[in-house]
Amino acid sequence: MGRLIAVVLFVALLVPGVLLARAWGLAAARRAVAGAAVELADPTPEGVDTLRRQAAHGRRWRGLGLLLGVAGIVASVVLFAEASVFLWIPALAVGLLAGVLLAEATRPRPRWALSSPARRPGQGEQISAWLVWSMRAVVAGVLLAAGLMWDAGDLGGAVAPIVVAVPVVAWLTAEIALLRALLRPMPAAGADVPVDEALRTWTAHLATAAASIAALLPLGTLLLRAGLDLGDRPGGGLDVLPVALVAGGFSALAAGLAVTVFLVTWLRPVRSAAPALAG
Repeated sequence: MGRLIAVVLFVALLVPGVLLARAWGLAAARRAVAGAAVELADPTPEGVDTLRRQAAHGRRWRGLGLLLGVAGIVASVVLFAEASVFLWIPALAVGLLAGVLLAEATRPRPRWALSSPARRPGQGEQISAWLVWSMRAVVAGVLLAAGLMWDAGDLGGAVAPIVVAVPVVAWLTAEIALLRALLRPMPAAGADVPVDEALRTWTAHLATAAASIAALLPLGTLLLRAGLDLGDRPGGGLDVLPVALVAGGFSALAAGLAVTVFLVTWLRPVRSAAPALAG
């Protein structure tokens, strides 16, 4: 009976990761609609210029993020020599995520005329509130897991500050990007409204996805380590807690990898071509 309960618990704790991946799959449809609206519109010259500037801005920052990742790899080699081989992928990932987040948080303001009085869309029109709050919940989960492992003596040295700092900084940067996209007034010209909505949608999803990845992967790693360490201890008592921790770790890692796939496929900037319905 105990093994059956453990198996059921393991499967049940995988469900949140599946639901999160499903929610990001539905977000892809929202982004597709926003992109299609731009294709159907005929933006003003200011709107076309805004699209070009925003695309160039994103490429510059993501290129800088790649350089930061490479610099992190070099620094790890200098500091840890052969042992740094396990840090190459995390260092590169942190650099790339930093490039995405900084690009969205520092987007230049469009040069088109603004609506008067100022009109601003709600955040629910840009991204699902469930995705935003799940990002915040995962960051809180990292802080809680790291704090408990620190008190138990299972997490220390230079690892603990990095494990906590990366998700927190990513979350704060994502919140800045979301706030800027929320407070920016809409354009005055109706032809530029689809462009503006698409840019807000891109920023909201890219920033939230990058911050979610920066928290999900550390959370999964912490839960897996805690579950395996607890399971190896003799006289650990109940087997349910280690199973729950391992299942939660697998769920977080799977969700993080799923969101990573969406993020990579969404890096293509908003583009405008000739209206699809033009003769």
